[in-house]
Amino acid sequence: MTDKPVRYHVVHETRYEYGSPVSLSQQQLHLSPRVLAWQQIEEQRVDIDPVPSWRRDGQDPFGNPVTWIAFHSPHEHLILRSAMSIAVTPHLPKNIALSPPWESVRDLLAYDSTAPRSEDLDAMRFLFESSHVRIKHELAAYALDCFPPKRPILLGAQALMAKIFKEFTFDPEATTVSTPILEVLEKKRGVCQDFAHLMIGCLRALGLSARYVSGYLLTRPPPGKPRLIGADASHAWVSVYAPDCDNDWVDFDPTNNLLPNTEHITVAVGRDFSDISPLRGIILGGGGTEPEVAVTVTPLDEEEIPAGLLTPVDAASGKAKVDLPKAQAKPVGSAEKSAEKSAAKLGESALDEMESDEIAPEEMKPEEMKPEEAALDKQAEKQSAAAVVQAAAGVPAA
Repeated sequence: MTDKPVRYHVVHETRYEYGSPVSLSQQQLHLSPRVLAWQQIEEQRVDIDPVPSWRRDGQDPFGNPVTWIAFHSPHEHLILRSAMSIAVTPHLPKNIALSPPWESVRDLLAYDSTAPRSEDLDAMRFLFESSHVRIKHELAAYALDCFPPKRPILLGAQALMAKIFKEFTFDPEATTVSTPILEVLEKKRGVCQDFAHLMIGCLRALGLSARYVSGYLLTRPPPGKPRLIGADASHAWVSVYAPDCDNDWVDFDPTNNLLPNTEHITVAVGRDFSDISPLRGIILGGGGTEPEVAVTVTPLDEEEIPAGLLTPVDAASGKAKVDLPKAQAKPVGSAEKSAEKSAAKLGESALDEMESDEIAPEEMKPEEMKPEEAALDKQAEKQSAAAVVQAAAGVPAA
């Protein structure tokens, strides 16, 4: 096996054309890739049109790069375009049969009176229930035959991954972003997000730590055909805590029944999808709208970057000098669409009674706002448009 890194150019573009002007908006973006021992970012930027009134870059509680933005003036569209050049080095574990017995890892993560190691304490964050991953007896029962006594934890995880791959059918129409994993278990249909949540729930039900990974997966065009701009998609898989193994965390892709290597590009890790959705936020106004999402993953050692993805950018403003090229969006029946539509409906019902002053960034105090922005806030309080959660763009579907 060669340790030569595989280089990629990735473009992830999200477009919203609002039905009516949006007067206020606040968004959280997980579009910048995570730096890992096997993943090096050569170049990366996020272009936003229109230019936000306020922007801050930082890290979320899980160590992922995150960007927070806010708009305080009316706008009729929103275009987010993340472009990166990245190198991924082969990183398959040397021998998963040498990983510790799964019971010893379970006992290590269980509460007792001794002080845990820092790495074990960090892993415990991924041991409990989260928004999309409930811990149920049915999940433990489904996974138990994959974890007989003394079986190495990574062999057990591999067996569980293979079981999900064999027994479940990939079906973008079967679920939405809010479908409970017990329903996924019953229907045995879904998309990669569902399979990742299901596998995580099974592992946590056995007392093991597992986290949700979002990123991109290289897809190959048909022989003799050019790579289509926007034809790829986001992807999701699982990472299992195996202390004292390579990097302590080992990835598994239940959608494709393989251990991710150089064709998987990691963006972020969290407890489940809700922690690290590519785009999440609140808008005031906008009417009904659905995003167009397009992802293009180009292997730089094999192909040239499609000309339509090479857009010059004004470094001073961070805004494209020309209109961003409109990438080929996924069809209406894709998992991105169904999941984003469900997220929007959930957000609308949950936030119908939210006051408009809750939309402004927490870091901006009223006295720090410009007079015209304060006037705009005053006007927004009188508007009747409901605040809605922006649909999560780029929901995994590959």
